[in-house]
Amino acid sequence: MLLLFCAAVVGTAAFAAPPFYRIDIEAPAPLRTLLETHLDLARYQSRTDISEEQLKFMLATAPDQVAQLTSTEGYFSPVTAISVQDDDGPLKVVKMRIDPGPRTAVSSVDINVSGAVSDEDPQRIAAIRSSWPLQPGQPFRQEDWDAAKEQGLQILQKTRYAAARLSASQARIDAAQNDAQLTANYDSGPSFTLGELQISGAKRYPAEIIRNVNPLSPGEPYSAERLLALQRQIQNTPYFSNAIVSIDDDPAHSDMTPVKVQVSEFPAQRIRAGVGYSTDTGAQVEGQYSHYNVFDRAWTFNSQVKLEQQRQYGMLELGMPPDSKSFVNSVNTSQDRTTLEGVDLRSFRVGLKRARSREFYDTAYTLDYYADQLQQENGAVLPPNTVTAPGTHHALVPGFSWARRDVDDLIFPRRGHLLSLQIGVAAKGLFTDQTFARLNARYRLYVPVGKRDLMLFRTEGGAVFTKGSSSQVPASLLFRAGGSDSVRGYDYESIGNNQNGTVFPDKYLFTASAEYQHWLTQQWGGAVFYDVGTAADNWSDKQFFSGIGGGVRYRSPVGVINADLAYGVQARQFRPHISLGIAF
Repeated sequence: MLLLFCAAVVGTAAFAAPPFYRIDIEAPAPLRTLLETHLDLARYQSRTDISEEQLKFMLATAPDQVAQLTSTEGYFSPVTAISVQDDDGPLKVVKMRIDPGPRTAVSSVDINVSGAVSDEDPQRIAAIRSSWPLQPGQPFRQEDWDAAKEQGLQILQKTRYAAARLSASQARIDAAQNDAQLTANYDSGPSFTLGELQISGAKRYPAEIIRNVNPLSPGEPYSAERLLALQRQIQNTPYFSNAIVSIDDDPAHSDMTPVKVQVSEFPAQRIRAGVGYSTDTGAQVEGQYSHYNVFDRAWTFNSQVKLEQQRQYGMLELGMPPDSKSFVNSVNTSQDRTTLEGVDLRSFRVGLKRARSREFYDTAYTLDYYADQLQQENGAVLPPNTVTAPGTHHALVPGFSWARRDVDDLIFPRRGHLLSLQIGVAAKGLFTDQTFARLNARYRLYVPVGKRDLMLFRTEGGAVFTKGSSSQVPASLLFRAGGSDSVRGYDYESIGNNQNGTVFPDKYLFTASAEYQHWLTQQWGGAVFYDVGTAADNWSDKQFFSGIGGGVRYRSPVGVINADLAYGVQARQFRPHISLGIAF
């Protein structure tokens, strides 16, 4: 049976009919590509079932098709010459030579806008005219003409005038004079204002969650971007997998038009697991369990366990749904153990948190209790000149954190900046061993270079202020530097108070980096960088460490994956770094 099947396949291939003809098009490169894609003679040349009559029909209609296709590029008077050669066997060769003639150019543009925008926002009309992309003197192309009309409509519809429309348009072509006169008439319609939310699809979770995170105010002017802001706020909660936000753009109901919100819900429980590897802390396995409807009141419970070669972390959190001011109140506890650079640090934390996430800002108020234990990995007594004294240290730390995001894309930013600030204080005697204040700031700046490349600048600074030494401050609140998101070319947290090869955390931190990324494709690119930083107990005794190197960048669905090779100048070592670059 197998031999028979193979014979049948071979026989079919041997007797398959060859194509009836092939075409050779001689024309300017852009037109040749256009004709090879859309002209019937080009599209059907590989067919084996074309008859002589069908070929004659396509040859007869080809000049008209050429004229229609070239007109979309502004050539309205093409001359087409066609010849057919069949000297060698059954395969005919169709030779087509196209002289497109002169290209038609735009001589005038007349844009008229009627409706409420004429009185309310005449600057909008001026913006349409000034940004109109198809100006006099430019070649006429149908694609550009369509795009110009759509751009003008988008400028009107983006804010206030949701029912705006293109009421009439005309491209008057004088082929003899190679001249195009353009006219576009818009009607803005009335100005729209937003009303109350109309929510559908919320069954398991209360619709009040959506109202509580709603950034819109009844009576504010319609804005497509504001509707997207509401959509993002809804999807930023853990309850809804999708949200569609729209309005009815009927001009008869423009005042206080309802905002329609249709949502799809996540299941009440989710289990996630994963494995991975980081050059900072080694191989890892992770598991998470979440319940989004505890007590049937949309309270959330989150738990996480992450086991890495040099770090073991566990976390529990119970949170309430967003309140009327969009704040989420929660209680959390965690246990974190790291064994890095000869230091065994065990940190227990329990705390309260009140946090709100907006479109561009995050704000959080915290009250955390720390109980940290630090010792050398081999259990030896710590040297007397380490920053942190041996044993367990406690602190009750009221804190405030604030972050601003102003980037063009949260996952793959090319332009904008990110800033985060953290402040915490503690007073001795209130479950606290030593009075101190702690500051930490991080900043990233994205600067585009050309259409694909970019410059990335980042810096981080931190300080713990105490009267005297910081020996009683919990070690997890102090600082070390080095690693993938710090100073590359050095081991993770290997820059600090080095005592006989064991690196203890310090009071002060500073790091900075400059990186140039060159993207070969939309997904793959390369980078070169320079990093510098220090961690010190006394700023006057600081020593800066620098690293240089390069690497590969890959845009994955969850963020940019960085694979770098860096040289630590002071350490005189090469070190690889692999990380997932997600903007904070």
